[in-house]
Amino acid sequence: MQAYRDNPFGDPRSNPSYDNGPTGHQYDGHDASQGYPGIPLSGQGDYRNVATMSQPDLGSNVDRPTSTSQWDSSRYNQGSTWVNEQEKQTRRSKIVVIAGVVVLVIIIAVSVSVGVTVGRRNSSHNNNSNSPSSSGVSNPDAVNQTDPNDPSTFVKDPNLHQAFYGIAYTPVGSQLPDCGNSLAAVIQDIQLLSQITKRVRLYGADCNQSALVLEAIKQTKVDMTVYLGNYPIPTDGGAAYARQKDILKQAIETYGAGPIGGVTVGNEFMLNWLNDNGGGEANSPVGAQGAQLLISNISDTKTMLNGMSLSKSIPVGNADAGAFFNNDVLAAVEYGMANVHPWFANQTIDAAASWTMQFFQENNVAIANALANKPIMSIAETGWPTKSSDAGNANNGASVASIPNLQKFIDTFVCQANSAGVEYYFFEFADEDWKDKQFGGVEGWWGLFNQNRTLKSGITIPTCQAP
Repeated sequence: MQAYRDNPFGDPRSNPSYDNGPTGHQYDGHDASQGYPGIPLSGQGDYRNVATMSQPDLGSNVDRPTSTSQWDSSRYNQGSTWVNEQEKQTRRSKIVVIAGVVVLVIIIAVSVSVGVTVGRRNSSHNNNSNSPSSSGVSNPDAVNQTDPNDPSTFVKDPNLHQAFYGIAYTPVGSQLPDCGNSLAAVIQDIQLLSQITKRVRLYGADCNQSALVLEAIKQTKVDMTVYLGNYPIPTDGGAAYARQKDILKQAIETYGAGPIGGVTVGNEFMLNWLNDNGGGEANSPVGAQGAQLLISNISDTKTMLNGMSLSKSIPVGNADAGAFFNNDVLAAVEYGMANVHPWFANQTIDAAASWTMQFFQENNVAIANALANKPIMSIAETGWPTKSSDAGNANNGASVASIPNLQKFIDTFVCQANSAGVEYYFFEFADEDWKDKQFGGVEGWWGLFNQNRTLKSGITIPTCQAP
């Protein structure tokens, strides 16, 4: 996906449905040595204050709108000249009274109209790029709590079921340099996510997202496993990896190994390396050069974890495009995650689920099983977009973006994969307006939920229970 997508058949830049933007978290040309606003340089600083935040303070940094409009009756006095001053005063008084009544009626009518409009908007789960969730702030209407000061008292939604093995997730506002995430918003996301899955995978560690997710799991008291991520960049000399390594270490030291399922080092690193170095196969000589960079990061992460005296061993893995795994990289990890998208393979919705399963088994599971270490393989991303921001990208060959097609993919893939024992992370939790603004097309519209954290109208969550 853009930011987290792949074409399992080759260089995505050769496919007109792809743009040329950077993949993964949006690390632009910012000099990491200068740091980022609000982010400790190279992990310096103490993130443990997250754990001590009290729930009433979660929204204290939220700007609440205040009304500055006042009705000025003087502007309704017409200033006409009257022959009799007494009559003038009397008529002025009448005009003011009548004008006041008229304005009051207008205000009431407008208020009712706005209330009806908002009510209809909420009831129809309409997308809203200005919704609270799109700016890292929670939506107070998305989840109810019986105790407003205790996130664990959230009320379960009868329309949600733990049908998904896992969900691909990035908290809103977790891209450098404009970190805008918040604990309140992440808590709300975990309240919802815990009702549809027991696992989430993160892509990177910037903007303190690892600690925020772990703290949200702690405060909501849900049964949730999180796969943390480190998103290294092939072209930055290891700066992104080093920065995120320190942040990850602090989060693990603070929260322990309990809810952590693994640390994934790299997301489409090999795909990006090959794109930056003339293309080719992942196991080619050019691919081998990139693999050694990535393996160095993987080995370093293992060394870090082994030296932390944790209560359990945390496995280290790698995620990449389904057709871009390097065998040496797989031999260095305990698990691999493959992005497998039928949409980008030009599949019809009728063939999408079966194609996904077949591609994954033949190109990922079979290769991993042939290696001595036999890393456990899962599908890191699979899903279907519900719309496009422009008509030209509403379809990718035989693949057509729509809510009915997302529902059909859910109906034909999710429970079947659960029964077959296939581990997968559905892409994705909610629409992301920043992707739509930056890349257009279908990029921002892959969510099960709208940007305001309401389930998309027309989407029904299966009732089967995931492992």
